[in-house]
Formats: sequence, C-alpha cells, structure tokens
Amino acid sequence: KGFLTATLSTLLVIYVFFPFSWIVTTSLKTNPEAMSIPITWIPERLTFQNYFEIWEGYHFTIYFMNSMIVSSSTAFLSTFIGALAGYGFSRFKFRGKTFLIGAILATQMISGTVIIAPYFKMLAEIGLYNTRFGLIIALTTICLPFCAWMTKGYFDSIPREIDEAAIIDGCSRFQAFLFIVSPLAVPGMVATLLFSFILAWQDLLWAMTLTATESTRTVTIGLSFFVGQFQVNWPMLMAATLVACLPSVLLYLFLQRALVSGLTAGAVKQ
Repeated sequence: KGFLTATLSTLLVIYVFFPFSWIVTTSLKTNPEAMSIPITWIPERLTFQNYFEIWEGYHFTIYFMNSMIVSSSTAFLSTFIGALAGYGFSRFKFRGKTFLIGAILATQMISGTVIIAPYFKMLAEIGLYNTRFGLIIALTTICLPFCAWMTKGYFDSIPREIDEAAIIDGCSRFQAFLFIVSPLAVPGMVATLLFSFILAWQDLLWAMTLTATESTRTVTIGLSFFVGQFQVNWPMLMAATLVACLPSVLLYLFLQRALVSGLTAGAVKQ
C-alpha cells in the first residue's frame, strides 16, 4: 500500500511539474536549439538572452505594468464592493432579497462572449474604450457576483451579536463592518481577492476587445505577439510566459499565509 501511494504521488508530481520544467528549460535555450530535432531536454548552451529581449524589444514592460494596474485595481474593487454587498445580504432583510441572490448566481452562467459586445458599445459611448479604467470596470463587474456570494457565506458564519455589541459601543453600521466584522472574514476576503486578481491577470478576450493601443494592452496580449503567422519564437514565448506567471504565484504564496492566519484568527482568547 505504501509503495502504491508513493508511486502514484510521484507520477502526480511529474504530471504537474513537467510542463513548468519544460517552460523553464526552453526559455534558457537559443531558438535554433529549441527547434532542433532530436529534442534536447537540457540546454546545451545556457542563455538568459530571451529574458532581456522580451523587456527591451517587445514593449513587455508596458504590458506588465498595465496588467499589474488593472488586476490589482480589479481585485481590490471587487473585494471591497463585493464585501459590502455580501454584508448587506447577510445582515439585512428586505423585499426581493432571495430574487437578487438568485440573480447574482444566474449571472455566473452567462458566457463572457455573449455580453462583451454590449460592454464594448457602452464603453465606446462614454469615452472609456481603450482605457485601463474601462477595462477595470468591465472586469470588476465580472468578478463582483462571485465576491458578493463568497463574502456573504463568511459573514453568515459570524454571529450578529458582534455587530450589535459594536453598535451599542458607539460604532456606526459601516464602522462595525469595516473594523469589527471584516477582520473576522479575512479568509473569505482573501479568497475573493486572489480569485479576482488571477481572473483579471489571465484575461485575454476582454483585454483584446476593449483595448487597441500599446499603452493599454495587457501582458496576455503581449504573449500573443510572440506567435507569428509563419513562425513561433518558442524560447522568448516561454520566457515571457514564465515572467507572466510570477505575480499570480507570488500573490498566492503571500495570501496563503494570510489565509491560514485568518482561519486561526479568534481561536485564542485574548
């Protein structure tokens, strides 16, 4: 049984990490070596030139910064507004509440390709087409339903007496939400923040449709430029892909600690 478990675990690790290791080794090759047959698993001549060239000749710095701005803004806006909506659904009773919650869930079933044309027209009408702000608005509206639903579930698990005690002590409803209840819902808010950032970072369809110039394009569009009509520069594409993956990986590693601390918050009585 132990041997079978170890074998299956090893095969699973190889299956998961093989694509990543192939990206790393290919990014360190020259283009002729990457296209050569038979395939070389380890670079014969190690080179970091591909990493330098993607920053110098392909406007990758602009794309990377645009993605950082758009993804970070989308993540924080979606999490904050979604938390406000989730708190409202969790704490208040009002007419149509069940219908609104169902409508929020129903929006998750709508494909982005169906609604992207109306978004394009609306942003063009108000002068926000081909702007980072317009792209942030579009991506935020896509992330909001999930964020609201996720945070509502965490707020439901927090006793209402905590809110009432804070209000009795002189807090307003918003202060109770911001300083008392929100810290207790850190796991849910971290999860929504991570989800929103990754969704915005890896988006290609919306960025390609709602942006048109170098100054507003994101890193996913930049990756597509390495694929030509007759040739693909695989080493540079792999180098750019590896660089593009780093923010999501680092954010996940950082927020993983915050998630664990949030799960254990309040376990020790002060």
